[in-house]
Amino acid sequence: MTVCLDSWAVIAWLDGDEPAYGAVEALVESRPTMSWVNAVEVVSRVERDHGRAAANEVLHDLRRLFELELPGVSRMIEVAHLKAVLPIALADCFAIATAVSHGVALVTGVPEILSRADVPCECIDVRA
Repeated sequence: MTVCLDSWAVIAWLDGDEPAYGAVEALVESRPTMSWVNAVEVVSRVERDHGRAAANEVLHDLRRLFELELPGVSRMIEVAHLKAVLPIALADCFAIATAVSHGVALVTGVPEILSRADVPCECIDVRA
C-alpha cells in the first residue's frame, strides 16, 4: 500500500512507540511518500534530542527509505488554502497536501487531524 507519512508517524516509528512503530514498519517496504517539510521536522527533533550525528543518520535513512518530496509553488499555495481553513500546524498541512496530491492516505497520529471530518484525504490512525 502506498501512503504518505507525516512527522508524527515517523517520530513515533523512530522512537519505537507501539502501535505506530509496527504500523509504519509494515509500510516502509512500499517506500511511502513524505514531504521534505515533515522530514525537516523529524530531523530537527532528532538533533534536539540526540545530537547532530544522530540527525544526519536519520536523514540518510529517510532519504533511502521514503520518497521525500520537495513542495513546489502550487503545493505551497494548496497548503496556504488548507491552513486558512484548518486550525492545524503548517507542517501538518504540508503532509495533508502531499497525500492529496498523490491520492493516497495520510498515516498520522495527530489528534487535530484525526478528529476532523473536513480533512481532504483519508487518514490512517496509527495510535491504536
